[in-house]
Amino acid sequence: MQEKRLFLLDAYALIYRSYYAFIKNPRINSKGINTSAVLGFVNTLEELLKKENPSHIAVGFDPQGPTFRHEAYEQYKAQREETPEVIRYSVPIIKEIIGAYNIPIIEVPRFEADDVIGTLAKLAEKEGFDTYMMTPDKDYGQLVSPHIFMYRPKFGGDFEILGPEEIKAKYGIESPEQVIDILGLMGDSSDNIPGCPGVGEKTAVKLIADFGGIENLLAHTDRLKGALKTKIESNREQIEFSRFLATIRTDVPLTFDEEALRREPVNAEKLRPIFEELEFRSLTERVLGNKPATATMPKPATQRSLFDQAEQPETSETQAAQPAESKLTDIHSVPHTYHLVDTTEKMWDLAALLACAPAFAFDSETTGIDPMSVELVGLSFALKEHEAYYVPIPDDQQKARETVRIFKSALENPASLKIGQNIKYDYIVLHNYGVEVKGNLFDTMVAHYLLQPEQYHNMDYLANVYLGYKPVAIEELIGPKGKKQLSMRQVPIEQIYQYAAEDADVTLQLKNRLEKELTREKMEKLFYEMEMPLTRVLADMEITGVNVDTAELKSSSDLLTRRMGELEQEIYQLAGTTFNVSSARQVGEILFERLKIDEKAKKTKTGQYSTTEEILEKLRSRHPIVGKILDLRGIRKLLSTYINALPELINPRTGKIHTSFNQTVTATGRLSSSNPNLQNIPIRDNEGREIRRAFVPDPGCLFFSADYSQIELRIMAHLSGDRHMIEAFREGSDIHAATAAKIYKVPIDEVTSDMRRKAKTANFGIIYGISVFGLAERLNIPRSEAKVLIDGYFESYPQIKEYMNKSIEVAREKGYVETICGRKRMLPDIHSHNSVVRGYAERNAINAPIQGSAADIIKIAMIRIARRLEEEGLKSRMILQVHDELNFNVPADELDRVKEIVCQEMENAYPLQVPLVADYGTGHNWLEAH
Repeated sequence: MQEKRLFLLDAYALIYRSYYAFIKNPRINSKGINTSAVLGFVNTLEELLKKENPSHIAVGFDPQGPTFRHEAYEQYKAQREETPEVIRYSVPIIKEIIGAYNIPIIEVPRFEADDVIGTLAKLAEKEGFDTYMMTPDKDYGQLVSPHIFMYRPKFGGDFEILGPEEIKAKYGIESPEQVIDILGLMGDSSDNIPGCPGVGEKTAVKLIADFGGIENLLAHTDRLKGALKTKIESNREQIEFSRFLATIRTDVPLTFDEEALRREPVNAEKLRPIFEELEFRSLTERVLGNKPATATMPKPATQRSLFDQAEQPETSETQAAQPAESKLTDIHSVPHTYHLVDTTEKMWDLAALLACAPAFAFDSETTGIDPMSVELVGLSFALKEHEAYYVPIPDDQQKARETVRIFKSALENPASLKIGQNIKYDYIVLHNYGVEVKGNLFDTMVAHYLLQPEQYHNMDYLANVYLGYKPVAIEELIGPKGKKQLSMRQVPIEQIYQYAAEDADVTLQLKNRLEKELTREKMEKLFYEMEMPLTRVLADMEITGVNVDTAELKSSSDLLTRRMGELEQEIYQLAGTTFNVSSARQVGEILFERLKIDEKAKKTKTGQYSTTEEILEKLRSRHPIVGKILDLRGIRKLLSTYINALPELINPRTGKIHTSFNQTVTATGRLSSSNPNLQNIPIRDNEGREIRRAFVPDPGCLFFSADYSQIELRIMAHLSGDRHMIEAFREGSDIHAATAAKIYKVPIDEVTSDMRRKAKTANFGIIYGISVFGLAERLNIPRSEAKVLIDGYFESYPQIKEYMNKSIEVAREKGYVETICGRKRMLPDIHSHNSVVRGYAERNAINAPIQGSAADIIKIAMIRIARRLEEEGLKSRMILQVHDELNFNVPADELDRVKEIVCQEMENAYPLQVPLVADYGTGHNWLEAH
């Protein structure tokens, strides 16, 4: 460890950054509390401590009440949104955590954290320290010196260090202190520092480069010309005052105590209970180790919670599933009886017991995580809480099948309820051993997903939350991830059987808690009639798999690789030079310095030009090179993500790809998929569509594809009851043309393709709460035209606007919104006083019932179609689900019947005020069929 390395953290800047990093996917614990700001801050702190191992450290906080800047300028930061509630109640917790880390907090009345950190940095410099100011705030650039650096966290991880040379290069200045002058001229909208009206960053940088500083600039305004001269001269006092506000003070009344800032070990006794109450499971293990917790008596009802100061309302959501104790019990502290069933006689006795049981929990131990390729190591069963059985399965596969066959009758008993955690996995594993799990299912993972869609659903988390219990970690048996990690087959049976039996026992206990929650939340029907039958349908789809034509993929790979080479040459020709097209930095330099296609090009925090897909799409019309760069990137992504990767996913035993369909991932209720992720296969361009050509049916069969036509707009029409949109759908009109006709007030046969395109964007954008600015950007039109378009839309469909307003009102009243089938989306930020946070919740209030209802409808259709195919003894199988589309492997002689069944069930899945329409196609591959 290097001595004399002081790290000073700008607390609020890092807390805000952490909170907004999770804004689209907040971390909500079992009490309904948003822990995003705390988790993000602690993760950032941990990354710093691990990466840099500083010798000295402190955290600077802004004080309560006004600072000297507020006293000098009443409007300082006055325009800022109110602090989000999550940050307000997170700050005291973060301070407790910092205290448990034994890191000093520095907070001085009347001075901001910037001033405190600036002063400490200068004092430390005199004592021979290298000081790193950890903040994303650009203002700190004025403080850097040969021994003082900015340490900026970057999104996506890692940090960048900015010293004097980096700051000078960033602004093209001679001294870091000139940052103050730049800020004084350009102002700072985030702090409400006025600056000089009409002077932006580029002009400010040029003026300081020319004059050296504000003082010299104001003394020689005669060298300026025109409007700029007028602006500077008429705002002389405001510029000087803005410089004062932008200057970070380095004379805060502080003493430098080297020993007080020295890094100390974490106080685990203080930190562990804080992390446990926050439910930071993995963070606890990472920071404090996997130390077994000791059992304690339940907390008294009056004991203070970490969140008491936030005055959280005691709603049914926040009360749900709170653990009874602050410290977790475990296998060593809870009485239990776990049996090792290791003889044939014992196995038959257990099988008889299971066959008579109305319900039992079971779990499989396997050699890996892919259910289509793993081998069984053992099975565990539980019929009552705190008692369970473990059956070891032999390595020899013939003997293994004989052992499993002993339990076949019990597992295939249609009269008993089968309980599992991620039961689809066990269903597939057992299928490959000749057992078809029958009877009703209860999946604890799916049950919790319905109750709390945005939380974690793994068994360890659920056990912590609902049972106050910490199961044995798998790493205790097989070791941490890496080359030395064991297979379960290598673990001694004496260790496995306790761990495995515990899994079945805990799963049964969770079922007994979660079914009560489902009843309380009125979700039994959604769970038992939709999600659980769907689990079986998805398992059968995964087992069936889909064929992939590797020769077609190889041909596509060769074709696209050649096309990449051609595009590179075309790009070089347009650029007038060769360069590395894979380098974002070099692409930025070519586009914005050599070709100058955008004088206002934005730079990233590292100082290079930003060339994200979003930015380049907006610039596509500026120069033909932009479109070719985007095409090249698209092809490269297709090759790496799909075309070259798909052959690696083929199961050598079946010769097929067995995609995993995920039932508990998206907050809206939609299914997702992995290995491969089918939802992200691009279909709008020719190269992307080619991927679908490689998905083929079984020999002698056809690929049949059916998808819902504009289902989300139809649901919008149904939920809003808008008579104009309902009428258009009932008459079978082109809804986008009909929308354009109403907005532009022309007959439908006079609607141009451009009008239709804009109306289509508005139709789908409205569902997602698109703004005037967003629509203008998406259509590349002026904001005034976008406003006319949106105003015209709501004038044409007035009840849609009423529906949107009502959805927000319902969310405010209940704290959640629902789909047509009662699926809930919790919206805790709907009452936020911060408009950005509240706006995101309001958009979800509008969109979640629509997206979620679309998910409900296709799930109902999938269940009914699968049931019909089975009841009629057809060989056709559903093999893929992507968004609103279902795909089937169909023997040629069954095609007409399958068309009839699929369209009938999709179009009658749920009664809406408008007809549901299923479009379909057939072919020798997915591309031809869709």
